[in-house]
Parts: sequence; structure tokens; C-alpha cells
Amino acid sequence: MPGCFKKTLFALASLVSFVSFILIVVAMGTPKWMTGKILCKTGADLVNATDPELVKFIGEIYYGLFRGGKIRQCGLGGRRSKFTIFPHMVKKLNTGLHVMIILFLCVAIFFSLVSFGFCILNAVKVPYRAIKGPAGVCLWNFLAGGFIVLAVTSFMAAVKLHHLTERIANFREIFLFVILEERFEDCFWLCVASATIHAVNLLLIAISGINFPKIKTKPEEANVTAEDIMY
Repeated sequence: MPGCFKKTLFALASLVSFVSFILIVVAMGTPKWMTGKILCKTGADLVNATDPELVKFIGEIYYGLFRGGKIRQCGLGGRRSKFTIFPHMVKKLNTGLHVMIILFLCVAIFFSLVSFGFCILNAVKVPYRAIKGPAGVCLWNFLAGGFIVLAVTSFMAAVKLHHLTERIANFREIFLFVILEERFEDCFWLCVASATIHAVNLLLIAISGINFPKIKTKPEEANVTAEDIMY
């Protein structure tokens, strides 16, 4: 049976793995990975709008991995609309990259659950196989964190290099929209936090492997006198 200290660390590590699983699931299901401001350039050019008048042509956009929405401002008031990435819009995006982001996160969810299970196993008993022990837990956490990092990096590449926001904003639009501002939102940072959590787990497992010296109490010396020998 593992000691009380190791039980506590592995119980904490299992909780951390489960929290990571929850964060990824919430991030994937929420359409707030990216927000931004979009300018209806065609409408502004038609009326030769100056700086004070450009406010009437600036709308908003937000989106996640599966859906999003936008407010189009083309001089006649805002028009709200919602959209889904699948199945139609994904054809206009970098399909391979977008699908890879989702797959990376799905794999990270799997390894987070595996890490959760192995942490519970190590909190209950000492496995006789190394892959089921701390080495295995470190491996699953490393893989989970690595796939999250790949997903986050791929999403940043899609936004910055493949102009993801601009492609989504101009999907099936007659007017041309220009991106004025882009911001990574809470769901994106949830994934970053999840990757950080797995790094914390690696630290906890490393601490659990440290053998702290036991404090030994010095035995009391017996004082034997001549009177004790007589009796």
C-alpha cells in the first residue's frame, strides 16, 4: 500500500486530470474561441464614409470550433446571424487543419481520462508493473498536455497564417468584410490552462517519487547502577 503522502499526491493528481478533462470538453462545446470586429468595407466605400461615420459599418464576430455568430453593420443597422462550421463552411476553410485541431483535443480528452484512472490506481495500491505506476502516469500526462499544445498551436496558425476570421466573416457574403481586431477568448485560454494543469501533474508525480528521510528518535540510554545489579 502507498504511504499517506503518496496517496494524497496521487489523489490530487487524479483530481487535476479530471479538471483538465472538464476544461477541454467545455472549451470544445462553447463558441467563444475568438472574437473580433469586422468592417463592411464595400458599404463604407459606397458612401465614402469618413472616420466618424465608420462606426455605422463596424460589426462583431465570434466563433469556436463548431459554431459562431456575427453582427453585420453595413450602414442600415446591425443584422445578427448565426452559423455552423460543419458541414458547409468547413469547405471554405483549411479543412485539414481545422479537423486536426478537433482530433488533437479528442485525443487529449482520452489521455486525460487515462491519466485520471491511473492516478486513482496509484492512490489505492502500488502497481507491480512500471507502466501502471508513476512512469505511466507521467507518460499519459505528457501525451495529454502535448496534444493540447498541438491543438492550441494549430488554432493560432489557422487564425494568424490562414486568416480564419476573415474567411468566416466573408462566407457567403456579397459585401467584403475586413478584420479590424481579433482577440483570443476564454475557451482558447481554457485549453492553455488545461495544458498547464498537466504540467502541474508531472510535477506532482515527480514529488511523489522523492524518498524523504525518516526522522529517527534517539533511544534512551539505560543507566545501570550498582544498586540495580544487586536487586
